[in-house]
Formats: sequence, structure tokens, C-alpha cells
Amino acid sequence: MTLPPTGDIVIVVVGALVAGFVNGLSGTGYALASLGFWLHAMSPITAAPLTALCGVSGHLQSLPKIWSGVSWPRLWPYLTAGLVGVPIGTALLDGVQVQPLKLGVGLLLIVYVSWMAFMRHPPVIRGGGRIADAAIAFIGGVMGGLASLSGPAPTIWAQLRGWDKHQQRATNQPYNMSVLAFALVSSAVAGFLDSTFFIWAAIAVPCTLIGAHIGLALYGRINDVQFRRIVLVLLGLSGATLILSAL
Repeated sequence: MTLPPTGDIVIVVVGALVAGFVNGLSGTGYALASLGFWLHAMSPITAAPLTALCGVSGHLQSLPKIWSGVSWPRLWPYLTAGLVGVPIGTALLDGVQVQPLKLGVGLLLIVYVSWMAFMRHPPVIRGGGRIADAAIAFIGGVMGGLASLSGPAPTIWAQLRGWDKHQQRATNQPYNMSVLAFALVSSAVAGFLDSTFFIWAAIAVPCTLIGAHIGLALYGRINDVQFRRIVLVLLGLSGATLILSAL
């Protein structure tokens, strides 16, 4: 079993540390933070399930901290619709061009962040109920199965719902963990978990846990306004990274 080149290992380690920190701090965003690094070192077929595995590992580490705030009536529509979307996304993985997908998601994030940055009083969407929540979660599930990008749609939606940082995290984190875990199972069934995947997993998972531990420690020290700004900055940086990596 041959180890990857040293340069690629450095890229993956840095990506895992950064993405783990983002995940520990915000409860989402692992794929957005990691793929900008990892797609320089590995194929999308390997990167997608690796992102799922590391994202789930980070979520498991921090889940006990937010478990008491979970609202099951709010969470169930997310989980159900998201899990339905995952196998659809996985089925599309072989036939979708990743570069245009990354470019589209990146542009969407930049537009959203730019719009929200100029809003003195951010809009709050009250209507739609659980049907709207489920529709957004389904989109996240498809994106999770396709590229482990389950986070952007629910993260944006949670902000537009006007939820505080605890409500956002208590919904998005269990959702993302469940979707990514199912995406990992779907990838295994599809035969995407080869020896290369397990080599990268042995390198990336420990680094992810270190970064997530640091991010979780910082999460307890910020308020709702700071949390919203941090999430917007992370979404903006993630969008820029996706665009640059798609060009």
C-alpha cells in the first residue's frame, strides 16, 4: 500500500484541521471548507465519501454539547426529507460534472452572503411551515449524496427562519450528521470506498477531531450576532474557494 505524495498529505491535513474547526464552531460547513483543499489532492469520487466520514466524526464529538437543545418536531421533517434525497444524489454522482456544480454553489453562496451583508434587518420567513423545511432538507440531502454538500441550503434556510445560534445548531448538526452518514453508506454500497479512501481516512479523521475540538471550545464564547457573522463569513469564504477551484 503506497502512501500519497507528501505535498498531497499536507494539503489534506490542513484541509481537515480547517474543516474540523469550522464544523466544531458552526455545526456545519465541513464539506465547504474541506473540498477546496482536498480536490487538489484526490478525485471527487474519493473526496465526497471522505468528507462524509470526517463530517460525521466531527459531529459525533460535539453532539453531546447541543443534544439538550434538539427540537424533534422541528428536526423530523429535516431528517426524513434529507435522507430521501441522499440516494438520489449518490445515483447522480457518476453522471454529474463536478466543476460546474462547484461553480454554481459557489456563486449562490457569494450572492447570498453579499445580500445579507447589506441587510440591516435580515428578513425572516415565517410561512411554509414544515413543508418548506422539508423541501430545503431534501435539496440538502441530494447535495449531500452528490458531493457531501448537505450544509449550505439548510444553513441559509435556518438564518432566514430567524433562529438563534442554539436553534440553528440543534437542527443543522443532527441533520448534517444523519445525511452524511447515509451518504457514506450509499457510497459504500456503490463501491466508492477503495484502498485510497481508507488511506486518506486514516490521515484526515484524527486531524478533523483536533480541529473540531478547538472550534467547539470557541462556540461557547460567542453570542448570536457573532455566530451569524461567523457563519456568513464562512459561507462567503467557502463560496470563493469553490469558485476558484472550479476555474
